[in-house]
Amino acid sequence: MLQSTMMTQPLTLTSLLDRSGSVFADVEVISNTPSKTLHRTNYGEVARRARQLGNALQKAGIQPGDRVATLMWNHYAHLECYFAIPAIGAVLHTLNLRLHADDIGYIANHAEDRILIIDDILLPLYREFADTVNFERVIVLNYGGESHEFEDYEDFLASGDDTYTPVEIDENWACGMCYTSGTTGKPKGVLYGHRSSILHAMGFALPDAGNLSFRDTVCPVVPMFHAKAWGLPYAAAMVGSRLVLPGPHLDAESLLDLYAETGVNFTAGVPTIWMRVYESLTKEPQRWELQDKLRMFVGGSATPSSLIEKFRSIGMTVQTVWGMTETSPIATVTSLRPEIDELDEAEQRRYRARAGIPLPMVELRVKTEEGQLADWDGETVGELQARGPWITGSYYNRPDAADSFTDDGWFCTGDVAALTPLGYVQISDRTKDLIKSGGEWISSVDLENELMAHPDVAEAVVIAVHHPKWMERPLAVVVKRDGAEVSADDLKAHLKGKFANWWIPNDVAFVEEIPKTSTGKFMKLKVREQFADWEWSN
Repeated sequence: MLQSTMMTQPLTLTSLLDRSGSVFADVEVISNTPSKTLHRTNYGEVARRARQLGNALQKAGIQPGDRVATLMWNHYAHLECYFAIPAIGAVLHTLNLRLHADDIGYIANHAEDRILIIDDILLPLYREFADTVNFERVIVLNYGGESHEFEDYEDFLASGDDTYTPVEIDENWACGMCYTSGTTGKPKGVLYGHRSSILHAMGFALPDAGNLSFRDTVCPVVPMFHAKAWGLPYAAAMVGSRLVLPGPHLDAESLLDLYAETGVNFTAGVPTIWMRVYESLTKEPQRWELQDKLRMFVGGSATPSSLIEKFRSIGMTVQTVWGMTETSPIATVTSLRPEIDELDEAEQRRYRARAGIPLPMVELRVKTEEGQLADWDGETVGELQARGPWITGSYYNRPDAADSFTDDGWFCTGDVAALTPLGYVQISDRTKDLIKSGGEWISSVDLENELMAHPDVAEAVVIAVHHPKWMERPLAVVVKRDGAEVSADDLKAHLKGKFANWWIPNDVAFVEEIPKTSTGKFMKLKVREQFADWEWSN
């Protein structure tokens, strides 16, 4: 077969390190610190220090394939780790600081992490599981917390130089590691590769996705300790965007202050973050001067259409994305195709709230309960399955999880969805969250989105609870907005006419707070446990 004349340059993260450190050397990287003073550096300095850190890790005995763990917030030193560890062929393992200490210890042991790099403000968390792990060295960034007996990050950095020994990296080597949240058993490890990370960054930055360029100022609110902050740090460095990192301050007011001070025009996070941001913006509309065209990626859980429209009403754009730890994580992004411009406003709203269309190289299909491939008709639902160059094909050292993959190589997402003729994904629910009442399926996601469109509702989930007559019935669990007065009958009336009568929850339980996962998703498992013995009023 005739071969091309193209070079076979491997796709590695070192190319991003070299590019950002040279072409974009003077572009700012800004980090919010615990004291809310801004630390300012640039890609040139980040690249220099990353090479120095890589050399220090090599001197400490880290070899290609070894795992180096981080337990850190979003800031410049974590970005240095993002580049330094893969540059020497090792694997960056970002530990999720919002997990229970026992789970963090399990994950570190399962991954066989050799060294831990940690923020000093997280040392109290580390001490909760320190007796269960065997790190060879613990290196601490003095970031504003307690004094300690461990190695100082800057001292460790100084033990290296910026001429780290180059490693001939195969593009299919692992460069990063992230574990799932463990909502269905023990957390499972996913290994990201150099090639997959580069391709994901390129897909993220495309015009109909993140539309990123060196004219943007980007702030990943999504944590760098989970799913590589949706790959945003790598995508931003690749195109030379200014990068603003929020540190530990993720409340709405702190984020808005940071956006206003630094000129952020693109940001990404979960729906609960943006709900609070919208409330703050509307409560004090004159307080912040923001970019007129602030764009927000929202993902991690279903996004209420009402939230998207609220931001549109004040001139800001919210784009829904869908993905999982297993998909690196961005697999789909919602941008409106030109055909949708011709539809009426109600239909356009529905498209804006969908999960989007797959990025290039991501393939999606829907398998029905009967095992048939669903047509792209927007109506036939089944389990959403995915494959592509940044979709995992297995879990790390977990042969017991092989049933998450089909015999022909597709990843089973566990999401129930339909695909529209224009290629948009409509997520109905998670398979474990569907409600079967009287033999018919009810989508909790659709009900939740409409409940959160009510002006007096801050948050809502809908769960299945055993019913003596109907097997299961939906129960709405609702958090009221501050100062709001709304009754169960008010909310049922709000849903009436929008859904079939048998979909409408029999009861509404009002709570002060809905438990959330480490990544800001509603913990429906906990809610189901809390209301397992609910006594129906009818």
